[in-house]
Amino acid sequence: AAAMMRMNGQIDVLIPRGGAGLIRACVDNATVPVIETGTGICHVYVDRAADLDMALDILENAKCSRPSVCNAEEVCLVHSAVAERFLPMLHAALTGSVQVSGQVSSPVPVELRLGERAAAILPGTPAGPMDFDTEFLDYILAVKVVDSLEEAIAHIAAHSTGHSDAIVTRNRQAAQTF
Repeated sequence: AAAMMRMNGQIDVLIPRGGAGLIRACVDNATVPVIETGTGICHVYVDRAADLDMALDILENAKCSRPSVCNAEEVCLVHSAVAERFLPMLHAALTGSVQVSGQVSSPVPVELRLGERAAAILPGTPAGPMDFDTEFLDYILAVKVVDSLEEAIAHIAAHSTGHSDAIVTRNRQAAQTF
């Protein structure tokens, strides 16, 4: 990477994709032009009309397949109408406590940092003041229960870096609004 940063005449531009350390190293050390990218505080919102098995598959993949990349999920928002059913499924799959839907649960347990309402449903670590504004780049997931699509959108607008946010829903209007 260090050699590539100085390949003037051979590389037109660098676009670093990764954690804050890589991005900062390119910006500080490159002699070729750099397009500075941002970090990713990526959200997945599980809507009241979500296919919960699909949501679980998406969340497990988005958090566990490569947790140290900028498009890994860092925050899960769950609609209160499905939280009682979905959060135990999520906990089981990500903490490795049991198998879900016949699938092998996550190979590395994910630490759940729980907002107040999620903590009333699940055991886990209470979310701290910065947990919804942190790019963990690790097996850590902040989880919050919301009461509406609008509340989820407002949370994402306030806390996301706008990198890769998603909604899981079967409701076309909710998807279009998101």
